[in-house]
Amino acid sequence: MTDFEVLEKKWLSPSHALVEDIKQIKGDILILGAGGKIGPSIAKLAKQAIDQAGLDKRVIGVSRFSEEGLADELNAAGIETIAANILNDAALQALPEVENILYLAGTKFGTSNNEPYTWAMNTYLPGRVAEKFKNSKIVVYSTGNVYPFTTVASGGATEDLRADPVGEYGQSCLGRERLFQYFSSVHGTPLLIYRLNYAIDFKYGVLLEVAKSVLAGKPVDLRTGHVNVIWQGDANEMAIRSLLHCEAPSKILNITGPETVSLRWLAAEFGRIFNTEPQFVNEEQPTALLSNAAESFRLFGYPRTTLKQMIEITAQWLQEGGKTINKPTHFQERKGQF
Repeated sequence: MTDFEVLEKKWLSPSHALVEDIKQIKGDILILGAGGKIGPSIAKLAKQAIDQAGLDKRVIGVSRFSEEGLADELNAAGIETIAANILNDAALQALPEVENILYLAGTKFGTSNNEPYTWAMNTYLPGRVAEKFKNSKIVVYSTGNVYPFTTVASGGATEDLRADPVGEYGQSCLGRERLFQYFSSVHGTPLLIYRLNYAIDFKYGVLLEVAKSVLAGKPVDLRTGHVNVIWQGDANEMAIRSLLHCEAPSKILNITGPETVSLRWLAAEFGRIFNTEPQFVNEEQPTALLSNAAESFRLFGYPRTTLKQMIEITAQWLQEGGKTINKPTHFQERKGQF
């Protein structure tokens, strides 16, 4: 086992709480969008938890699987895969009926130059999926981008704050939520809207972007000077466990870490580790895209992975040459242009 595999096993393995909850989830789990940034890790986590619980339960991943070798990798981990473009309605209708759905399909990057596709993926497709799986429990991945910017002192948007997204990406994501909510009300489908920001992993995320800038001597843009972050393994656990909290009418749940993190402080922490002085550009604005995840902590407890640990993991991964994904979060964006 390589050093990287040891790190991944340590930080992306199921908790005791997840293993116990997976025993309460009746039926198999179907992951729509299993080939994206989050899909492979959540599929593997679910399968590991099922195996540790000693259950005979299937995890099925659906994606176009355009990344070479990914379907084989998931199959080797005991996950069934179905290669399908579910924007094609015939492909969607051909999918098996499964009791539990994790809906990860959607698009963000490059949406400013491809708005029609953005709305088709983020708003039209959810309505078709909601009709297809009206008899299932569905956890729908969404985003904190549906909220307006809030003041740093406010502690972030709670679930009862009225959605007011900036830009077409956020608007299309709110459309996703509304279509699922509509069909949940029509069919009585148990549903949970899972508003996530920002998840980080070894390979991507806000912390990695800040760390790379500090290490390379590039200035960190402070205009959006505060963020929320959560370790991807913890966010994945909460998504799977959310299958036990789906409701009709639907429930909304913010998922992120407990801190409002100062980018200036974060860069200084990486500077200390890398023994370099971070550079900055622009000044912090009084507002940012922030979420309050207190309700998720009530349901699941606080995330296992602390902010300090995330910083150390990210620095180690970067210094040792771990593989990264070139998909910037654009957390600095203040006009909704992705």
